[in-house]
Amino acid sequence: MIIKSIELKNFRNYEELNLNLDGGTNILYGDNAQGKTNILESIYVSGTTKSHKGSRDKEMIRFGENEAHIRTMVEKNQMSYQIDMHLKKNRSKGIAINGVPIRKASELFGVLNMVFFSPEDLNIIKNGPSERRRFLDSEICQLDKIYLSDLTKYNKVLNQRNKLLKDMVFHPDLENTLSVWDMQLISYGRRIISRRRRFVEELNEIVRGIHESISGGREQLTLTYEPDIEEAFFEDELNRAKEKDIKYCSTSVGPHRDDISFFIGDIDIRKFGSQGQQRTSALSLKLSEIELVKRCIHDTPVLLLDDVLSELDSNRQNYLLNSIHDIQTVITCTGLDEFVRNRFQIDKIFEVISGKVSEKNEM
Repeated sequence: MIIKSIELKNFRNYEELNLNLDGGTNILYGDNAQGKTNILESIYVSGTTKSHKGSRDKEMIRFGENEAHIRTMVEKNQMSYQIDMHLKKNRSKGIAINGVPIRKASELFGVLNMVFFSPEDLNIIKNGPSERRRFLDSEICQLDKIYLSDLTKYNKVLNQRNKLLKDMVFHPDLENTLSVWDMQLISYGRRIISRRRRFVEELNEIVRGIHESISGGREQLTLTYEPDIEEAFFEDELNRAKEKDIKYCSTSVGPHRDDISFFIGDIDIRKFGSQGQQRTSALSLKLSEIELVKRCIHDTPVLLLDDVLSELDSNRQNYLLNSIHDIQTVITCTGLDEFVRNRFQIDKIFEVISGKVSEKNEM
């Protein structure tokens, strides 16, 4: 799977951009705040309908404009796909595949699979559980449309239940309708828990070997899924927490409180690991994600590296770059240092200056 080209119009700081990518390694270099990450963001939006930053559609539209367009040409299994995104300030985005509009975002998932790796991902282990849940959801949603549907419905029901709990402060009689939301929450929640557990198990099989290689055989990494509640006990625990939920006007039980733990031996490195261990484990996690996607789709995903190399020492840089030689990669960086120049195959180089991109013929 490769991206052949990207066309942008009024997206972020780009008035207009036509970018033809190589099927190998593409470097976008330039000073900070020039628009390098915006190109990666447009690719991510093309595959998932959402920004990796959590930005809303209107925030991605160029200042002073009312709409933006992204066109991504993808080659997959000897077939071509054209993904069109039409972002609007005050309305839902329009999406089309090969010129045919789609009604549900889930119809897009799987056309373009990608793995996004940013400096923030290096802190996924030491940061809060919400980031680790976001990691779970972003990857499983790309691989499993049923999960995407269950997660979307669960979040809607969760919001409705929380709104009802707040309304009950002034209208206690609404408690009679709580069970309607509870049953839906339990149904969708159980499926989410089951799928997350399977995903972590699959990831665990891959991450051990990768982490052992990166650490020179010194460490063995184990991931453990920590559901807030087991599927079988969800209904009982939700009922048990009812009075607490009414008191605090919030749902206190469910997969929206899940987490993943990372152990090296018996040490929980979320709490007791060194920064080096946490960063190496985060790198292992991302490389495992790439391998898992390969196995699931029987193809290679596109890898987006957003200024990650500057955050890694030379050993981790070498391991990362040697692991991705067979994957289309788009890398952003602030300069073409000696490491990138001399030690790694680069197929195309682009310089980015103030929303203008020019291809360089020399490295």
